[in-house]
Amino acid sequence: MKQDKKIIRDILSGMFVASTVGSACIVDTVLQVSSSEPALISVCINKNNYTNEMIKKNKKFAITILSANVDGEIIKTFGFNSSRDIDKFLNFPYLEVDGIKVLKDTIGYIECEVVDIVDTKTHDIFIGKILKSERFNDLKPMSYQYYQEHKDEFLKVKTKEGKTAYVCTVCGYIYYGEELPKDFKCPMCGVGASAFLKKE
Repeated sequence: MKQDKKIIRDILSGMFVASTVGSACIVDTVLQVSSSEPALISVCINKNNYTNEMIKKNKKFAITILSANVDGEIIKTFGFNSSRDIDKFLNFPYLEVDGIKVLKDTIGYIECEVVDIVDTKTHDIFIGKILKSERFNDLKPMSYQYYQEHKDEFLKVKTKEGKTAYVCTVCGYIYYGEELPKDFKCPMCGVGASAFLKKE
């Protein structure tokens, strides 16, 4: 059966930073599960992502809501690097909420305690009970669709001169090599080789 994979961009979702003690990453899969007590939200994170591992360890996470005019360096830093390798918050203003870092130059944050985890084979869906939340301003949130439409402006991906590169069209991850293996999966967002564009 034919599938138009781009249609998922029409599902109304936003762009966020999911953080926990020791790790953070960009996510676009945050949903309100329940507004009654207890208020619940969910976030879906790839199992290969270090933030997934650390949320399981810490049992808490925070969701920072990004605005449509967010600094593109935040997208690049939190989206294309691993917290195993760098402190992603190093060059950005942040505050700590119960030991979890959250970005200040954003709309606000929601801190949650994990109450359930749903295994979806490649990803885990973390269900969180809201503990604290704070709004910093009334800016317009960035939708996933807006991000896709303006991705080139946010990312401005630069590859190493003279090297063949394959760039993930979903998250911007760069793979260097003459050939991209047909069974390659993006280590950041999990998409297959067909979602990569060759740049020389």
